[in-house]
Amino acid sequence: MKKFEEVTKKQWIKAGIYIFLYILFLIWVRSWMGILIIPFIFDACTTRIIKWDWWKQLKNKTLYQIMGWVDAIVFALVAVYFVNIYLFQNYAIPSSSLEKSLLVGDHLYVSKVAYGPRKPMTPLTMPLTQNQFPGGAKSYIEKPQWPYERVKGFGKIKLNEIVVFNYPAGDTLVTNPKWSSADYYGMIVYPLGKSRCKEINLDSLSTLEQRRVYDFYYKVGRQEILQNEQIFGKIISRPVDRRENYVKRCVGLPGQTLEIKDGIIYLDGVMNKQPDAVQTNYIVTLKHSIPANLRKELRLSQEDLYDKNNPPQNKDITKENSPGVRIFPLTPQAAGLLATKTDIVSDIKPYKCTPEESEWLFPQNKNTKWTVDNYGPIWIPAKGATLDINLENLPFYERIIKIYEGNDLEVKHDGTILINGQKASSYTFKMDYYWMMGDNRQNSADSRFWGFVPEDHIVGRPVFIWLSLDKDKNWGQKGKIRWNRMFRAVRKYN
Repeated sequence: MKKFEEVTKKQWIKAGIYIFLYILFLIWVRSWMGILIIPFIFDACTTRIIKWDWWKQLKNKTLYQIMGWVDAIVFALVAVYFVNIYLFQNYAIPSSSLEKSLLVGDHLYVSKVAYGPRKPMTPLTMPLTQNQFPGGAKSYIEKPQWPYERVKGFGKIKLNEIVVFNYPAGDTLVTNPKWSSADYYGMIVYPLGKSRCKEINLDSLSTLEQRRVYDFYYKVGRQEILQNEQIFGKIISRPVDRRENYVKRCVGLPGQTLEIKDGIIYLDGVMNKQPDAVQTNYIVTLKHSIPANLRKELRLSQEDLYDKNNPPQNKDITKENSPGVRIFPLTPQAAGLLATKTDIVSDIKPYKCTPEESEWLFPQNKNTKWTVDNYGPIWIPAKGATLDINLENLPFYERIIKIYEGNDLEVKHDGTILINGQKASSYTFKMDYYWMMGDNRQNSADSRFWGFVPEDHIVGRPVFIWLSLDKDKNWGQKGKIRWNRMFRAVRKYN
């Protein structure tokens, strides 16, 4: 411990710089409770009333070394915690939904300051984990839960930008690893409930009667899950910021009306720009296997060659790349190139998604008859906008009203809509919402399946690819590291 007169000029300057920078940080995040930390910063730089490095006095060398490592690890974890919350984090592309723009194995530098970082909503969480430790144990404590608040950033989400966000439908899931990554609503509970009921002709029912049928599907499906814990595991929920991170392209902004016609997106009746690397499925009749050099030119990964409806257990690429009828995701340029290879291909034509593939699109509790390729129109809510609500449009917005904006919503037996116990014919939205889709248009689980992305789910904007690994190659094999993608700016694909 030092007296004030013993503090050197250098220590005063050091303390002043640190405190000044810390105050700037507090002004930025608008968190004045942080002022309580200033005396501790001053003490650590100058008087050292608190014995910050008490372990350096230990006589036991082993314990001294252990505490040295603990001190370094704790400092690193605290630093990483704040960097990941307020500045940036790494994100690895896990699926092919954005190919051929961003590829599986691309590691992205995701800027939190691009749209403004969120203040911690679930503050007690282990750095470098999203929601689980390796092995499956939960890596966060749910309480306290702080309300959503976003620090001012450099800009707002722009149309067709690639965005990282928390998975909206990830509020509810089951714990069995076999099912944990599946959409609880569209892939488990509603389909499961329907499979346990007699076939019903929904077209012959009124809107209110259809709603009762879907409510019954949900009730039956959930009960089935609860009664078969050995198959599905337990039903759990996660806070907003602990839900899985997804990356998609923002193709619809707050206040816009979106419609998809034959796979083309229209906003307010005007066709939206297609990404340069957008791809759709093609039915390809092969005379012979596609040679490796042509697969590379077409940018077909091993995953692209697997039958998406019946993937092989042994991942045998020769079986999937053999003569016969195949379904491949291709860009228009790649499809054109493959069509010229008449010695390999006898026929190639666009693939149309079947009604079965489109049965459980968002909203799952409305008989829209929409498909993956022909969807909408649907209006995207904007903060402060007021919408007249009725039984026809309620399925599109009830998840927003109940889950994302925390209201109590009930539909009475006679069809009356109650919000927080009061009869409601309109609703004013508290947040902006976005519509996210992948560039691999017929192989992307996106807003067509789980709906709107609320502003409080937005994580950040990918800035550049800092590492790219080809998952089809082994370490030591040529091409494992895709050097030509290193440090490539993501805005190139916007």
